[in-house]
Amino acid sequence: MVQPLAYLNGRFLPQAEAHLPLHDAGFIFGATATDLCRTFHHRLFRLSDHLARFRQSCALARIPQPLPDVELTPLAEQLLGHNALLLKPEDDLALVLFATPGPIGYYAGLPGGPGDGPPTLGMHTFPLPLARYRSFFEHGVLLVVPDTRHVPSSSFDPRAKIRSRLHWWLAEQEARDTLPGAVALLLDQEGRVTETAGANFLIVKGGTVVSPPRSSILNGISLQGVEELCRDNGIPFAETTLRVEECLAADEAMLASTPYCIAGVSRINGQSIAWPGPIFRKLLTAWGERVGLDIAGQILAQR
Repeated sequence: MVQPLAYLNGRFLPQAEAHLPLHDAGFIFGATATDLCRTFHHRLFRLSDHLARFRQSCALARIPQPLPDVELTPLAEQLLGHNALLLKPEDDLALVLFATPGPIGYYAGLPGGPGDGPPTLGMHTFPLPLARYRSFFEHGVLLVVPDTRHVPSSSFDPRAKIRSRLHWWLAEQEARDTLPGAVALLLDQEGRVTETAGANFLIVKGGTVVSPPRSSILNGISLQGVEELCRDNGIPFAETTLRVEECLAADEAMLASTPYCIAGVSRINGQSIAWPGPIFRKLLTAWGERVGLDIAGQILAQR
């Protein structure tokens, strides 16, 4: 019986057999750099951009990543090629890359401390859970600003995509306690809007798409895609600090994220935002034309 494969520390193996030891630094310190790339029609989209960000995240988190992109790319393609055979034609995959500093020997009664052993490098895939985003395209995204704040950039560089994410877990639970189905939109320590756990946040004001400064958020690949589509379609794009009050007064608000590309926001802290807005619809259509897929249609078809 054919089963999905994973890649872990230099070899392919059945995904069900891919395990990390309990003394891996990814568990002990939460020291894990990661990235996620999706497919369209079973082909990886912007893999080179995701690999570049993955390498940057590893560098910023001081996690060794021993394979150059020229070697990692064919491994990712090989893994995807095998696992895509298990999909229905209308479904797509997410490819996850992750790296940790590797095992910490003394946590298992063995020689060696943090960083003394070989680093961990892995990849695996899973079918995109498109049904979980169905409500985004039926009713719009519901955002809640929780009391939990974003970790300050003085603690770690926001450009690093990492899994030390307890603050996101707490923020999401707080948002859902406030409004079931809501997504947490975090502020920084000065009360400026940043991002959600899985997406970049944008507003539209006076016909201009506005993002928080990239110096304060993850430089999302989908955010780059939005900027490119704005340029190609004559829509002004800007970066500036945003306060909650400005977002509540916006003409539109959106999230940009790899799994669903772009989704419109219909409420922030219970206040209605125009949804679906004309800029959002235009960008979603343009994105679909770029990848040859009705993005909303693929998601809405999921049950």
